[in-house]
Amino acid sequence: MEENKQKQKNKPSELRQDIVTGDWVVIATGRAKRPEDFAVHKSEGIEEDSGKKCFFCYPEETGQEKDTLIYQTSDGDWSLRVIPNKFPAFTRPSGKAIKHQEEGPYFWMESIGYHEIIITRDHRKQIAQMDKYTVAEVIDAYQERYLDLMNKKSVNYIEIFHNHGKEAGASISHPHSQLVAIPVISPYIKSELDGAEKYWRGNKHCVYCAMAEWEAEKKTRVIFENDEFIAFCPFASRAAFEVWVMPKKHKPYFERTSVNSRIKLAETLQISIRKIYKALDNPPYNFYIHTAPCDGKDYPHYHWHIEILPRTSIWAGFELSTGVEVSTIIPEEAAGFLKDQ
Repeated sequence: MEENKQKQKNKPSELRQDIVTGDWVVIATGRAKRPEDFAVHKSEGIEEDSGKKCFFCYPEETGQEKDTLIYQTSDGDWSLRVIPNKFPAFTRPSGKAIKHQEEGPYFWMESIGYHEIIITRDHRKQIAQMDKYTVAEVIDAYQERYLDLMNKKSVNYIEIFHNHGKEAGASISHPHSQLVAIPVISPYIKSELDGAEKYWRGNKHCVYCAMAEWEAEKKTRVIFENDEFIAFCPFASRAAFEVWVMPKKHKPYFERTSVNSRIKLAETLQISIRKIYKALDNPPYNFYIHTAPCDGKDYPHYHWHIEILPRTSIWAGFELSTGVEVSTIIPEEAAGFLKDQ
């Protein structure tokens, strides 16, 4: 059994494509488990400690590879560092051509890409508790790593995301974000790209700009805004207290955000998450950046943005069988509650 598990771990991860929908699925063999490991056990939460044994407080002591990026303070300590994920869902390229293979009617290829962890220094202080300049440094790191990876041969899309809380997928309590640079464009992004282009062709206007302009005018779903960014609960919220953060001006590419704009973005993101933190008593949540792909094509119809989804419920049979999500509070009421925090 152990020998089979080791063989499975040594096998490259795979991207398998659903031949009906075209959706991609990652078979992450580097994270292989025994079948019996999937039995459901009572949740014990994320282990909290003083930080002395935390992998992310002292990554060099846990056999981590060299930092791909590190920001240091004036006294020689570090404030942020980016390291390769020790258990990546995607395997870094070896220089060889990516294998594309078929099995009967099915198609798959090696899951090649880059998987990195962005770590902030404080073991306990999450984004809701940071100041905007610390959050701006996190956004700086997002952009710097994005720019470094976007022109790699095997990279066509880069996803940047943050999980907070065990129910949101965070297995380590130390605050951190992740960046995954991959060779395919996800069906979710493709759907957004297609929808944005369709709206543009029909209305000669960006659909995201239309949303931002309407929300800024009506104010009923806005929880915060400054002169460059707006944060609001979307009209068709998929989850209770879902929030989007969006540039007010039309901007397809996150990686082109200027220094001054990154401060304004940090302010909007931090205040949005702080409001969710206070309103829902520190709930688990995910946020992620959706931006135009870096596959060499032009996407003038798209508009980059951040989606924040608190984990206030669990998908059940209806959601899983239909793909239609159920939110249990109207966005207008959710926005009013968040705005008051």
